[in-house]
Amino acid sequence: QVQLVESGGGLVRAGDSLRLPCAASSRIFSSYQMGWFRQAPGKEREFVAAISRTGGNTYYTDSVKGRFTISRDDAVDTLYLQMDRLKPEDSAVYYCAADVQFGSILRTAKEDYAYWGQGTQVTVSS
Repeated sequence: QVQLVESGGGLVRAGDSLRLPCAASSRIFSSYQMGWFRQAPGKEREFVAAISRTGGNTYYTDSVKGRFTISRDDAVDTLYLQMDRLKPEDSAVYYCAADVQFGSILRTAKEDYAYWGQGTQVTVSS
């Protein structure tokens, strides 16, 4: 069982930055590929970014490429999402998730992620 706790959300202006940490309870955090998803009101939960077990590979949805950076610090069992040049359309609840499946493919479907945090709200005003 893995418990994930996101934090760092808030209300910011367009163009600002936020950094979202996701703390994991598991001592085997380094064994999991990790991802960030987001869900805006009335919309499906969508993939944002994923990172490999080693942190050497990352993948982003097109709308955040060049603005968001996913990273991990296995020494403190924490996943991060650095969000720069935020836009109003980035407003959503952001969730971190753990993919515990074998293999090295970075997955984008929410069904492939077994464990989820409770989410943190990000609101970007224009």
